[in-house]
Amino acid sequence: MTARYGLIIDLDGTMYHGGKIVAHADEFVSDLRDRKIPYLFLTNNSSRTPKEVAKQLAGMGIPAEAAQVYTSAQAAASYIHKKRPWAKVYVLGEPGLHAALKEAGLQQVTDEQPDYVVQGIDFSFDYAKLERAAGYIRSGAEFILTNPDLLLPTDRGFIPGAGSLGAAIQAASGKQPVVIGKPSAIIMEDVIDRIGLPADQVWVVGDNAATDMRAGQAAGCRTALMLTGITTRDNLQETLESAGVKPDLICDDIPALAEALRSFYS
Repeated sequence: MTARYGLIIDLDGTMYHGGKIVAHADEFVSDLRDRKIPYLFLTNNSSRTPKEVAKQLAGMGIPAEAAQVYTSAQAAASYIHKKRPWAKVYVLGEPGLHAALKEAGLQQVTDEQPDYVVQGIDFSFDYAKLERAAGYIRSGAEFILTNPDLLLPTDRGFIPGAGSLGAAIQAASGKQPVVIGKPSAIIMEDVIDRIGLPADQVWVVGDNAATDMRAGQAAGCRTALMLTGITTRDNLQETLESAGVKPDLICDDIPALAEALRSFYS
């Protein structure tokens, strides 16, 4: 029997904050699995591999396998591979991004002109990397940004995200990047294809109106905004106006989402 709906679920700020689970996320996903509702975890965070993300989720009691996780690093690698297999890339990022590019067969270089500069979250970002990346882009490399998130929610609060680093590279190079992650159509086309349902039968669940909700709305999906991370009751109205979105659901917590979905399909 074909499922009536599926879910694309954000991670940071929706399922967890750093190493701390969002309350009832484990129960919610277990219920999806038990009822055979298809779901995929989609994250703009490019720092880790799908296997590492799935291991963290499983450690929190959230059912997940590597094949159920799709990252902006994977989407960036797929995008470049489709355009130019065996391209040379200069990478600013963490192990998850390096691994995805390697798996796609792309050649990573540091001391020669690349075809692409690929940048994600990079916890060792410094002036030397900024200088090198901007120089390569000015010399003709295409600038690929894994995701535009300015902030990244962690268990110690919000920290600068890949978008903040990308803003510095854009300013220094004078070139705008190709954005891969949410709200870009590039990553959404990949993940909707993976979930195997028409877009209007898919819910995008996330805490960021500017990325999650805009991505879902633009892709023709239903959207559920969670007030568990970047978006809160206090900044809700300002956030929605700034993002220019109107989510189908706005939920204070995971139990509210579960109840709303059950009501929607009762």
